[in-house]
Amino acid sequence: MKTSGGFLLSQIHQLSGRAFEKMLKESDVDAFNGAQGRILYVLWERDELSITEVGRLTSLAKTTLTSMLDRMEASGLVERVPDKKNRRQIFIKITEEAKSFREKYDAVSEQMNDLFYQGFTEEEIDDFEAKLRRIKVNLEK
Repeated sequence: MKTSGGFLLSQIHQLSGRAFEKMLKESDVDAFNGAQGRILYVLWERDELSITEVGRLTSLAKTTLTSMLDRMEASGLVERVPDKKNRRQIFIKITEEAKSFREKYDAVSEQMNDLFYQGFTEEEIDDFEAKLRRIKVNLEK
């Protein structure tokens, strides 16, 4: 049986990324891009995390994450804070400036969800997301 799920997911990822970037720009949220928004989202929820935890929660590779955090720190969105108990441990902390974008970002996320699920019933959405979770678990093995 020939399937195209992976290819379709890749296309959806690309298209949704472009749409999300456009929506962010139209909402005057241009201090960061969509991928950086994933990092900010987990920090908005927890305020301060280790780099390992940020990577796990965003599914970003450590090399990608490090360069993104460098740019975000230079832009004043995050700061690196050494652990007082273990100097080798560094935490990533969200800045007040980055916190100020939360409301607009959430509105754009809601707008993106509306676009993403346009024409779907709640039952279809639940079923679709359950299947995506199963695929994610398969890939995490």
